[in-house]
Amino acid sequence: MARKRRRQPGSGGKPHPKTHGKGSRADRPGIPPVKPRRARAVPRPSPAAGDTPAPALADLRIGHGYDLHRLEPIAPAGPGRPLVIGGVRMESPAGPVAHSDGDVLYHALVDALLGALALPDIGQLFPNDAKENDGRDSADFVKAAVEAVRHAGYRVLNVDATVVLERPKLGPIKGEIRGNIAGLLGLAVERVNVKGKTHERVDAVGEGRAVEAHVVVLLAKV
Repeated sequence: MARKRRRQPGSGGKPHPKTHGKGSRADRPGIPPVKPRRARAVPRPSPAAGDTPAPALADLRIGHGYDLHRLEPIAPAGPGRPLVIGGVRMESPAGPVAHSDGDVLYHALVDALLGALALPDIGQLFPNDAKENDGRDSADFVKAAVEAVRHAGYRVLNVDATVVLERPKLGPIKGEIRGNIAGLLGLAVERVNVKGKTHERVDAVGEGRAVEAHVVVLLAKV
């Protein structure tokens, strides 16, 4: 036999309805409403002494630069210039074929700085058919790019560079290159990174017929 549902006193013969939804605890006699908890603020760590406050994301600019030079025997054996990378002259029978001194790393650095500000690239600012650029020290191009960064109201935060060269090896002079770049940009050496890679004997770079460089820079509004 089916059981009959018990009726609540004073309910007019209808089952007592269950309470759902918001405020249901308050609708029940004797049960106080639950007060919402306020979120606790998480304290931010204080910056270390000497640290620069982090700029807003809208004030940051990222630039990427790339350059490649064909390598040929150095004059008088061929049209190559002495091999200079990051302002350091390297012992090598082959060097870049270039209008200026052919410093592939400095050229990529210039394009990274200019690219972060959407400015014309190194070839537009320093044409390879201009007499004044014949054999010119590429550090001059870097200085001009740094001046453009300052004129736009920015400063360089850090640099990360990669040089791809089969030979000679970059390892022994990486520290000197970092120091040169840091000096030109007015940075601490710890904010400049330089990596040397080979191309595993693949294509012109891997066969020692070319050298290339990639550079990434981060700028911040002053």
